[in-house]
Amino acid sequence: MKGSEKVRTQKPEFRSRKEFSGELETLRNKYQLRKLTCIESSHGSKISIEGQTYINFSSNDYLNLSRHPDIIKAAIDAFKRYGLGSGASRLLSGTYTPHKQLEERIARFKKTQAALVFNTGYAANTGTIPVIAGDAAVVFSDELNHASIVDGIKLSKAAVKIYRHRDVSHLESLLKKSPGNKTTGRRLVITDSVFSMDGDIAPLKDIVWICEKYDALLMIDDAHGTGVLGKTGRGGLEHFGIKADNIIQMGTLSKAAGCYGAFVAGSKDLIDLLINRARSFIYSTSLPPAVAAAGCKALDIIDKRANMSRRQLWKNRNRLYEGLKSLGFDILDSETPIIPVLAGDARSALRLGRYLYKNKIFVPAIRPPTVPEGRGRIRFTVTAGHTDEEIDLVLKVLKLNRR
Repeated sequence: MKGSEKVRTQKPEFRSRKEFSGELETLRNKYQLRKLTCIESSHGSKISIEGQTYINFSSNDYLNLSRHPDIIKAAIDAFKRYGLGSGASRLLSGTYTPHKQLEERIARFKKTQAALVFNTGYAANTGTIPVIAGDAAVVFSDELNHASIVDGIKLSKAAVKIYRHRDVSHLESLLKKSPGNKTTGRRLVITDSVFSMDGDIAPLKDIVWICEKYDALLMIDDAHGTGVLGKTGRGGLEHFGIKADNIIQMGTLSKAAGCYGAFVAGSKDLIDLLINRARSFIYSTSLPPAVAAAGCKALDIIDKRANMSRRQLWKNRNRLYEGLKSLGFDILDSETPIIPVLAGDARSALRLGRYLYKNKIFVPAIRPPTVPEGRGRIRFTVTAGHTDEEIDLVLKVLKLNRR
């Protein structure tokens, strides 16, 4: 009895504690351990961290809309009417008037029959891809597609063929070798429109042609293209003058729209199917109605009043791009306001990020596994809110570091 009592009072040694410590130490040794940085101010080209002011070059708020007074007012008005939380998933009591208004506004903006709102871009991709692919499909995916696409494909349990980055010839060769039939089922091509780490644009016009030639369905992740690309900011398809008839478009409201949430736009049949089968939609509490109302107002602004902001965005982008290029930095094939500066291994990327931070420029290093080994970088994202002086300061600081 005494022995058993002694056993019960002994403090157990949990093996998992050592495992967690070991994993953290491994990350630390590989210069891949991340920490969170707390922002103490509203978002913009300048932010406050621990009471100090930094120039912010790590935000996807491309059109500087996150503090737009009309968007804030739309949210406040909806807060007063609907409260904060939505209380339930969309199929229960979680669908509110702002959700429906936002989906109708997205469909008009993207020129599709219908749209469905998800809580995040990650939820949109991981919920949609398993529905449209399924385990009988073959999915063709660009090797640099976003992690949410990769995870969505894994959840679908479909066969997957990875084609070389933006290599349409390679994509076509894979399609030739994987004909659609009763065994393989549907063929689905998925690509980002703007690649979030390299800042380049998918050759969508060629991809659409290939998909039509081989009777493959096309889905694009337009998260970084919506609001940025195209004459009126409608994204990658508008940028290339492509009609959206049979193309599935995913996009977010958390980047150029300055709000929160995501969506899938396409045919009415597709949206009805997602409502009934997309697990990330069915089993999630819906976005707060006020967030949906803010998103609706943001799309109104992008559609009708953002031309000047978009021109400023591209002016700022070109200023930084040309400056970095003249300094001899490897900026890959950037074509957008996402401009990477290749640093090499994770340690070198961290060193450059810390140097910039020391000079009051906030742009954290991007390291594996987000990017491949040896491809660590600083990822500058330019917004319409940056000034010439802020951009020039970055270039000056980087020039001094090269001496």
